[in-house]
Amino acid sequence: MPVEITWWGHATCTVEDSGVRLLTDPLFARRLAHLRRRRGAVPPPQASLADAVLVSHLHSDHLHLPSLARLAAGTRLLVPRGARRAVPGLARIADLRGLAVTEMSPGDGTTVAGSAGEVRVRAVSASHDGRRLPFGPRLAPALGYVVEGAARTYFAGDTGLFDSMVQEVGPVDVALLPVGGWGPYLGPGHLDPAGAARALALLAPAAALPVHWGTYWPIGMDAVRPHEFHSPGEEFVRHARREAPKVAVVVPAHGERVRLP
Repeated sequence: MPVEITWWGHATCTVEDSGVRLLTDPLFARRLAHLRRRRGAVPPPQASLADAVLVSHLHSDHLHLPSLARLAAGTRLLVPRGARRAVPGLARIADLRGLAVTEMSPGDGTTVAGSAGEVRVRAVSASHDGRRLPFGPRLAPALGYVVEGAARTYFAGDTGLFDSMVQEVGPVDVALLPVGGWGPYLGPGHLDPAGAARALALLAPAAALPVHWGTYWPIGMDAVRPHEFHSPGEEFVRHARREAPKVAVVVPAHGERVRLP
């Protein structure tokens, strides 16, 4: 049974496998601080339906409290260990909405049940400063997740390359890799299209999908390095053809659902 992925924009995806519906880093806002959504409609209400939500780190464009407030009562929420202490609003929303919060560290695993089956979710490391900026110590690690059902799907969250990536992630069928960002320059702890292609060559999945690009951009900066907004998806395809020619790369439109591998 293949896995089905819907990319809603930025790092937000719905992963459907074995009758289980998982949602990654939900961000359902038209505007977030100095960022506005420049491409793709705000996801519809059904995008918030999930058996579990995977939150990779505490940055507000990945752990977005108003978006979590849209989740249905009883939804499981997998977050980095320490998230509740670092982000007090998370506990308030979890109590208000009846969300079941599970804190995870790299190496932890849990079973998520859905309407017609279950999957195993493993937390893995990420090379990224995942604290709640612009303040606060590093109270929680940045994570990636591997969903193990009929397929094995790696959601990298935000990350750069790191030495134990292949060992921790293990063999996977599908990789959801970040290839860009929300501003004209990427700092440390991010994959650009070339770096994501190198990760692809190391992981060697059957299929890959680029995320974290072409959605949000700072207000008033449309003319500043616009290629960093528009081109990362296509650049990833070009680099992947050279670095990992056996991997099928799919670049969906916002809101498009694809079947992989």
